[in-house]
Amino acid sequence: MTFPVFDLHCDLLSYLIKYPKADPFNTEKIACAVPFLQQGNVKVQVCAIYTDVRSESMQLGLGQAELFSDLVRKYPETFYSYQPDSDLKEPKIGIFAAIENAAGIGNEEAKWSEIYRQFDLILEKVGQLAYISLTHHTENRFGGGNYTEGIGLKDDGKKLLEYMSGKKIPIDLSHTSDLLAEGIFNHISSQNLKIPVIASHSNYRAIWNHKRNLSDEFAQEIVRQEGIIGVNFLRAFLDNDVPERLFEHILHGFEIGGEKAQCFGADFFFTKDFPDKNRHPFYFPLTENASKYPSILEELNKNLTEYQLQNLASENAFHFYHKLHR
Repeated sequence: MTFPVFDLHCDLLSYLIKYPKADPFNTEKIACAVPFLQQGNVKVQVCAIYTDVRSESMQLGLGQAELFSDLVRKYPETFYSYQPDSDLKEPKIGIFAAIENAAGIGNEEAKWSEIYRQFDLILEKVGQLAYISLTHHTENRFGGGNYTEGIGLKDDGKKLLEYMSGKKIPIDLSHTSDLLAEGIFNHISSQNLKIPVIASHSNYRAIWNHKRNLSDEFAQEIVRQEGIIGVNFLRAFLDNDVPERLFEHILHGFEIGGEKAQCFGADFFFTKDFPDKNRHPFYFPLTENASKYPSILEELNKNLTEYQLQNLASENAFHFYHKLHR
């Protein structure tokens, strides 16, 4: 079953900056290589600007923003810079930049004048941002990551949220601690900030109890605020042993009221150099690369209508960004 696909997360850019001779068309290296995207009918792919917490994080963030521009410049027959009013019938792949870990905007030592300049420079290079995640797995100056306990929204996180307000850039909860997610909701509400809230690549704790997954409370608040939630394909966040748990996560998203929120956020990244061999293979064959979308949708056809499948595949994400940028 073939529908246009709008995927909310991959790590192609961090792969390309780590390995300067890497080829985005090489299907032997990364599961979101161009031929896989084309086979899966991916019409829009969000490409994260990712860095961990380190002194050179701002340099790496800016470098990935430049690589984003290079993809469009070097491969104009394959990529274009996605605009929210673009037609999903476009034969090329629209790429849309995002920031995964705000360490790429400001490292631990950066002055706020440098952070503002970095933010604006990245935005200038990529045109627009699909979202910003304040953290990744660990703590940084902005707040607590999803593997930290008892660390919420810090003063610098509040300041960054206030700078984001009104810029039509969603805040992403996919890598927050629970306390940080709560702090983000509370600060947006108390300060009346104009910031949509999403989870770009997260599953559900009710199906698989993992810190990376959303509680129903947070998921339903995203739904209430008309945000979107992208289901993650990584085995560790689905179920270590049961591939079909993917479908339970997706259907749970519908069951908690997310018919207009549930999307895809596959989270394909370069896994071959990952040191923890216990996590290999990272993906089940069911979800091993971006060509698998038609077969995933075909299986879901047993439980969802064609209208619901189309919403899941692309329409929910498409309408979210279209509405945001009207």
